[in-house]
Amino acid sequence: MRKFFAIIIPMMLLAGNAYAQAYKYEIGAAAGIGAYVGDANTNPFHKPGAAYGVIFRQNINYRWAIKYDFATTRMRGTTEGLSYAFPDGLKYSFSRQVLDFGAQAEFNFFSYGVGESYKETRRFSPYITAGIGFTAVPRKGDGYFNLNIPLGVGLKYKIGTRWNIGLEFTMRKTLGDKLDGKALKDPYHIPSKIFKNTDWYSLTIFTISYDIGRKGMICNNL
Repeated sequence: MRKFFAIIIPMMLLAGNAYAQAYKYEIGAAAGIGAYVGDANTNPFHKPGAAYGVIFRQNINYRWAIKYDFATTRMRGTTEGLSYAFPDGLKYSFSRQVLDFGAQAEFNFFSYGVGESYKETRRFSPYITAGIGFTAVPRKGDGYFNLNIPLGVGLKYKIGTRWNIGLEFTMRKTLGDKLDGKALKDPYHIPSKIFKNTDWYSLTIFTISYDIGRKGMICNNL
C-alpha cells in the first residue's frame, strides 16, 4: 500500500501541474489582406488582395517568441488617377501574386499565457514584431526575388489552454524596386538603392494557432 501511494501521489501532483505548463511551439493558419505601396500607390489599404498562409511560432518565454511564416497575397496597382504624372505620360496597371516567407521576433508587452499566475501571466497581450524575410513573384520574364524587412504590431488572445487567436499588421520593405514589375523600375530615372526608392507592401492578417510541445516539467523535490 505504501508503494502504491508512493507512485500515485507524485502522479497526481504532476497531473495537477500539467494545466500550468507552457508549450514551446504553436502551429496555425493565417488569413487577411495584402496591399502594395510603391510608385503606383501610396495607401497601404488601397486595392487590397486576399492573403493567406501558415505560421509556426517558437515561444522562448512569456515575453519573447520567434514566428516563422509563409504567406501569399494578390498585389494590384495602377497609375490611373494619380495626382502626379510619370515621365513620358506612362500609364501602367498590374496584378501579381506575391509569395512571402521569413522569420520575425515578437516582444509581448504582457507575460502572455495561462497558469503560473505568480508570473502575472495574461490571456492577451499587444506585441511588436520585426525580422527578415523574402519576397518572390514567380513570373517568367518579369519575376522578382529579394529580401524584405517586416515591421509591425499585433494583439494575441488565448481563447483556451492551447488555442490562440491574433490580429497583426505589418509593413514589409523590399530591398528592390521591381515588385510592381520592371515597367515601374525607377520610372523617374533616379537609380534605386537598397534603402532608397524601393517598394513596400502591407499584410493585415488574422491568425489562429494551437500549442504543441509541452515544456519539461520540473520536479520540486529536486
